[in-house]
Amino acid sequence: MTAPAKFVGRSVPRLEDRPLLLGQGRFAADISFPGQWCMRVLRSSVAHGKIKSIDATAALKLPGVHAVWTAQDVAHIPPIPFRLTGLKTLEPYRQPVLAKDIVRYVGEPVAVVFAQDQYAAEDAADLVEVGIEPLRATMLATEQPGVYEHGLTTEPGVVRKGYGDIEAAFRKAHAIVSLELSIGRHSGVPMETRGAVARYVEARDILEMHGASKVPHWNRDTLAQMFGRKRESVQLFEGHVGGGFGIRGELYPEDILVCAAALKFRKAIKWIEDRREHLIAANHSRQQTHKIRAAIDSDGRILAIDDEFFHDNGAYMRTHAATVPDLTAAMLPGPYVVPAYRAIGHIRLTNKTPCGTYRAPGRYESTFVRERLLDAIAAKISVDKVEIRRRNLIGKSAMPYTLGLETLGTHIVYDSGDYSRLLDKALAAADWKNLHQQLRARRANGEKVGAGVAMFVEKIGLGPFDTVRIEIIPDGTIEVITGVASIGQGVETVIAQICADALGVDYANIRVIHGQTDRIDKGMGAFASRVTVMCGEATRLAATQLRGKALRHASELMQLGVDKLDIVNGEIVRAGGLGPSMPLGELAGTLSAVLSAEDTFESAHMVYPYGVHIAVVCVDADTGAVKIERYAIAYDIGKAVNPKLVEGQIAGGLAQGVGGALLEEFLYDENGEPLSVTFADYLMPTAREIPAVSILVTEDAPSPLNPLGLKGAGEGGANPVGAAIASAIDDALGIPGAVTQLPISPQRLKAICRRI
Repeated sequence: MTAPAKFVGRSVPRLEDRPLLLGQGRFAADISFPGQWCMRVLRSSVAHGKIKSIDATAALKLPGVHAVWTAQDVAHIPPIPFRLTGLKTLEPYRQPVLAKDIVRYVGEPVAVVFAQDQYAAEDAADLVEVGIEPLRATMLATEQPGVYEHGLTTEPGVVRKGYGDIEAAFRKAHAIVSLELSIGRHSGVPMETRGAVARYVEARDILEMHGASKVPHWNRDTLAQMFGRKRESVQLFEGHVGGGFGIRGELYPEDILVCAAALKFRKAIKWIEDRREHLIAANHSRQQTHKIRAAIDSDGRILAIDDEFFHDNGAYMRTHAATVPDLTAAMLPGPYVVPAYRAIGHIRLTNKTPCGTYRAPGRYESTFVRERLLDAIAAKISVDKVEIRRRNLIGKSAMPYTLGLETLGTHIVYDSGDYSRLLDKALAAADWKNLHQQLRARRANGEKVGAGVAMFVEKIGLGPFDTVRIEIIPDGTIEVITGVASIGQGVETVIAQICADALGVDYANIRVIHGQTDRIDKGMGAFASRVTVMCGEATRLAATQLRGKALRHASELMQLGVDKLDIVNGEIVRAGGLGPSMPLGELAGTLSAVLSAEDTFESAHMVYPYGVHIAVVCVDADTGAVKIERYAIAYDIGKAVNPKLVEGQIAGGLAQGVGGALLEEFLYDENGEPLSVTFADYLMPTAREIPAVSILVTEDAPSPLNPLGLKGAGEGGANPVGAAIASAIDDALGIPGAVTQLPISPQRLKAICRRI
């Protein structure tokens, strides 16, 4: 008998790539229906103002134009509700689907045009005349809150987290280290812009939306609620997705509008945004200013951290509500012992594009702040930057470590970790001692070169549940039906690997179906790097259950006890290999009902992978250019289902982290006019700017919260990049604390160099 193949832990080829390699991808723009209309959005050209008039007379006379909607046409549709961290005080700040009376950012939807094709729709939108009386634009989250409307201010809420006696810690401190730091506004900017195609199937009274991603079940339920329909009468369908990163798949005003129009006109409605629209209208993220201080003892050990920060959320509170500032405040302590802690996060509204999450939301920001603080502490007491981190790390024996904070409805309890061991492995992989000798020699010859280090803890695997149903088809195919979504991370491959090992089949014979609300009634989608942890364990449970069911049926047919049978490579065989066998598909064909099993995995706590990044940079003081010469990442994932996919996730995250550290920033003028509306202005890294990266994936700390020990890999590549590069630039310039702002643009770096 051939030994059963084991797939978990192997870098097997991805299953999802074949249609993409053959040009058979089905993205939102590829979906069309006979007789469909196209929708074009007319957007505000003013950052803040009163709408005085909207005249669509000329547009409606254009051939092929069917309708123009303004706010009065959608007055019955409520604002989009919150998906995460929704506080009651934030609800008045939700965005209407079309602006009514007031516009609050350039790019806000003011009207929509429906026409026979996209060209007629765009021409008609240009003919709609909108009169807006400009008002003062608020551009700084750090200025005193002003008037929003109806007695509300531009500070919708304040996030407060903490524990311990802050005042006592600062009173007894040997020294106090204070910094003011800021992170620039940038976002995911995936290859595929947003898009949606909606149609109403009258014969079945079904509203369909195609082009869904990320959280299709939540979006289905929300659309049904907003339109007053039964949820089973709304179905969402996920196709291929050209990048997600937190920005894609949330419910935006445009998604609501195409669905409302499909119901109203009984026509399929298609909307695909162009790149300029995407840059000014899809969720931005990151922008924060922190005023942080630490109380330390004479050895540089942290006694307390006190942080007040200002989170620029743009013009409205969208589906993420307070998620980003909440995560910022909750995750700032990182891998260090912080006996007393206080964070106060001011959520402020400005006249900019509204914000949401972007890969490692709140952690990219807080890791930059915390690691800059650790570097400042090292400089304060003249200790090496690695040594100061080692002195403050949470020890392995302290695990599980209760932080004393909550986020996303869960208590933060670091489930497992050996932070100092990973630090040692990272330093060894980077040859840290010899590296510093080489850099000192180069600096002596006039080069501005340096190395930086940053450590972090990630949060992964947000519950509360995932459900999976597995069916065996008579042709031998195994279908795994799940409520998660795919945003390119390798869902189909990883889930197939886990199912294959638990069931006893070849992973290549497994078809993973996701993002189709008509195939499974509930699901949580793909966010917070939750899929492998939550869906993976649900898959293992369902596959184990299905294996038992298949063996019981086979036992009756083959006249053998269940304990005498096994499933190996998709065949039911006699244990030991002698005797008759039966393919699983053949067994399924003998049954009157579908051979299937369904199971759910529930979890009240997240899991916490962790990592170390080391950057080596060379600075050109004349041009302000930063070249990343080397980059090393060590990351403990608990258990890697597919190591190559983990490495790919880390490398992709690094590229996005480099963008936010050195290049990407949404800038505005004093009147709120966006200045980053093309790729000539919003600079993204290319292959030339991304260094060769050394990646060390370790499995030293499996999670005790699931049987496979799974954690996750989606965000560890991006999380500390800004912090590590900033640390390296300080070292290159010989100025501790030189970098206080991201991105470190050439202009900002030249200004720093002029002070040398």
